[in-house]
Amino acid sequence: MPSAVDASMALSGYPPQYLTPTPPDSLGASTSRRPKMFRTCLAGVFVFSIALNLFYFARIPRSFYSPLDDYQHLKHYPFVNTSGIPPLSEADWRGAAVVTTLFSDSYAPAVATLGHSLRLTNTSARLIVLYLPAQVSPEALCLATATGFVPHAIARIPPPADGRGMNRHFRDQYSKLQLWTLDALPEPVTRAVYLDSDTLALQNFDELFALPYALAAVPDVSAAHGFTLAFNAGVLLLRPDSNLHDHMKDALALARFPPEFAEQAFLNQFFGADAARLPLAYNANLAVKQRAPAVWAALWPETRVLHYTVDKPFVAHDWRRVPLARVEERVRKAARARGGVFREEMLLWGRVWRDAQRVYGMRMQDCGME
Repeated sequence: MPSAVDASMALSGYPPQYLTPTPPDSLGASTSRRPKMFRTCLAGVFVFSIALNLFYFARIPRSFYSPLDDYQHLKHYPFVNTSGIPPLSEADWRGAAVVTTLFSDSYAPAVATLGHSLRLTNTSARLIVLYLPAQVSPEALCLATATGFVPHAIARIPPPADGRGMNRHFRDQYSKLQLWTLDALPEPVTRAVYLDSDTLALQNFDELFALPYALAAVPDVSAAHGFTLAFNAGVLLLRPDSNLHDHMKDALALARFPPEFAEQAFLNQFFGADAARLPLAYNANLAVKQRAPAVWAALWPETRVLHYTVDKPFVAHDWRRVPLARVEERVRKAARARGGVFREEMLLWGRVWRDAQRVYGMRMQDCGME
């Protein structure tokens, strides 16, 4: 017999299929499952959100304040006390070398320009360029050595883990460890100043060869992270030692370091506890100008080595080689980039490049590089 509720629903016009009562157990299970599922989904979304935020927070570059971020130029005395530099013997100078690297044809104009700038500073050290024969054409090597660098072929040292996590343009940089084998040359290198090929020598820095350290470098600087304790590997003072080189290669497979910073991260891991820190003037990284223009202005008169880290006036933005006939065009384009913040530095490189062509033009033309 239908209940009063059924009769009421029937009178109100509900279809007959809605008149069947829902079993009590079924109703309880349905109403209890929905809040539980909702709470579970909500908790999952919350946990995922927290994890995602922590991940991105860990990756955000944190810029720590340094006194150099509010720099005042208060010092007024010479950068180097020349009377305190111990003189080197003739044998010491025979073992002294400024060394750079060439791992692709695109950097050949940079090496040639660097060589000319070193000649202009009248360094007493000999000049050596380490190159990878399989990756550098004879024409590019000829151009790179036209201004005074003596070529020395080296074997490539592959990156750990097949270069996973690295910018592909940095995968040859571990070959830089071959610097420590230069003591095995017929005329051994006993003390070396290494310069990245994207540098320019502005003043003589021969005083570095008198320093006693196994490794010395300039603290790194970036626009995002500011002034750091880690060193930049673009300029290194080092003592070649083949035994140490073997030890470094063994350690390379074991060391933990962020792969995106390539050999620089490894060298900081290997030497970080005892590497001496050099003044910024020996590696004037363009990031200093980006981060602290007042520091750059004070540093500029004393700068020994200018380092084109942020922008390079001799390669395209995709790292492709710029034809020699278009290098001047590339320099002008680099001078306009980033609102012209590095205009003077880019044009300076262009002037040294043109002067190198003036002095070594016939030799460069004989190389046949276009």
